[in-house]
Amino acid sequence: MDLSVLRDDMVDSLEHESKGCLESESLSIAMRAVPRHEFLPDDQAAYADRPYERFGTRVLAPSTVARLLEPLAADPEDSVLVVGAGIGYTAAVLAEIVGGENVQAIDINRRVVYEARTMLSQAGYETVLVDCRDGAVGFAEYAPYDKILLEAAAVQPPEQLLAQLSSDGRLVMPLGAQQQSIAIVDADGSVTRLGGCAFEPMLVDGEQAGTLERNRTHREDREFAKRHAQRRRGWELEWIDWDGS
Repeated sequence: MDLSVLRDDMVDSLEHESKGCLESESLSIAMRAVPRHEFLPDDQAAYADRPYERFGTRVLAPSTVARLLEPLAADPEDSVLVVGAGIGYTAAVLAEIVGGENVQAIDINRRVVYEARTMLSQAGYETVLVDCRDGAVGFAEYAPYDKILLEAAAVQPPEQLLAQLSSDGRLVMPLGAQQQSIAIVDADGSVTRLGGCAFEPMLVDGEQAGTLERNRTHREDREFAKRHAQRRRGWELEWIDWDGS
């Protein structure tokens, strides 16, 4: 089957009232233009509305991408930062709207950064800049941003990301730990909560896939797995003063 037909079918389903997660014309046009199959190994499955795991990162389902990008409301020529570049698909959709030279993306996982660069280039979005950075620190060299998208959950908006917004800019992010919601955060810190969601927590240095660890015994492996399953990670830790204030 023609993959452009599958892509149109995918977007049509997101626009249908049964899902109702895609409303704006600019986002619809962008998602119809981006060849999602260039970012995933299975051409036809790329257009199914479900998440994937690849290179140690979660690839968002198309409906989740739409739920994030609708409230972001990017306009042509906006300067946009994507925190959590993943495989690069979300950045490509934004590049269709604002122009690739206006999109910067960062990820804490170095391998993911390399893969995102490769796939964005293969898909025709080589002007999108992808760099390896701690997401909480942002990308100050290209600030201020009109829009910032954070694709991982945090219990509070990272102060350094807010500081990199323009005076009328907005940050869209999954906000919360156990109970999360997609939220719009204005430059002054005011928050508007939208629908509920479930995202992985924003990672801190040392938690990303591929981090080297010393050799452990089988018993240590079992104990480590048990502790890992019971503890909160990254920005789920409400008691840490992340911004040093």
